[in-house]
Amino acid sequence: MKLFSCPACGGRLYFENDRCLACGTDVALAPEESRFVAVGVEADGCRNATECGCNWIAAPEHDGYCRACALNRTIPDLAVDGNRDRWARIERAKRRLVYALLGFGLDVHPKSGPGDAEGLAFEFLADLPGERVLTGHDGGLITLNVIEADPAERERMRLAMGERYRTLLGHFRHEVGHYYWERLIRDDPAELEAFRALFGDDREDYAEALRLHYEEGPSAGWQDSHVTPYAASHPWEDWAETWAHYLHITDTLEMADAFAIPIDRIDAAANAAGLASDDEIDAILLRWLALTEVVNGINRCMGVSDLYPFVIASAVARKLDYVRLLLERQR
Repeated sequence: MKLFSCPACGGRLYFENDRCLACGTDVALAPEESRFVAVGVEADGCRNATECGCNWIAAPEHDGYCRACALNRTIPDLAVDGNRDRWARIERAKRRLVYALLGFGLDVHPKSGPGDAEGLAFEFLADLPGERVLTGHDGGLITLNVIEADPAERERMRLAMGERYRTLLGHFRHEVGHYYWERLIRDDPAELEAFRALFGDDREDYAEALRLHYEEGPSAGWQDSHVTPYAASHPWEDWAETWAHYLHITDTLEMADAFAIPIDRIDAAANAAGLASDDEIDAILLRWLALTEVVNGINRCMGVSDLYPFVIASAVARKLDYVRLLLERQR
């Protein structure tokens, strides 16, 4: 993520802004141009600006909706108390996801209908009596349980599932990883072979693998080759977790660079991680581990959780490098 400038006065804007606090200009983000424009001057705002706080420009081909809102198939029931606020939180996370996908040069277009296997769509649903909504991905359709937008409920689920980290943005990054596995890897024999060499055989029984994971937990030593315990459950989940973490890393490092944080001057224990800075992925991870060591330490001073409570083993670094190279080819 980067910092932005007001088109009217040049003042600093952040990704979430819809108005310049310096001059009062109403602004909207043009994601493909990676800049803010003055609403009503260069472009119109999204139709959802007053519905869920969308701060992107309208895309003419999407009937006045922006590139991110056009991907919605089902939004939360706004007649339910609190759902409008939940929807706004969900959309803020989704816009950050879509912005990154566009920046990587990935194809992002809405499904044309139920039979469209290549398009992307989102459904935000709530539990019904006797029917629980599971967050997940199915053929380009990403479903999110709207209760995930309640911080207290999300924290309760995080603790119940023994997770170190659980956010709306993390959900989106993980689930869209499944989507791009199907788009970029599954139907390419050479790519699929390379994937299996690193992540394992995706033909392993998925349902059985998840059953064993939830009943018995990850195998001993999972941290030597997986970024999270859940990644150790099946190659598909290993891929989605690794993909999500690569997006975490690149987004955060770009923001650190935008603020000119002198990461390369930080004398951190990251240098003892066994990484060799002559490889590009190792150079990225050296900077990442240095940054997170400092920020984790600052968070502890404030009594809050670590920004990044994970360890990146050398085998995980190689998987992250696979994601990096795959995305570079898409540009």
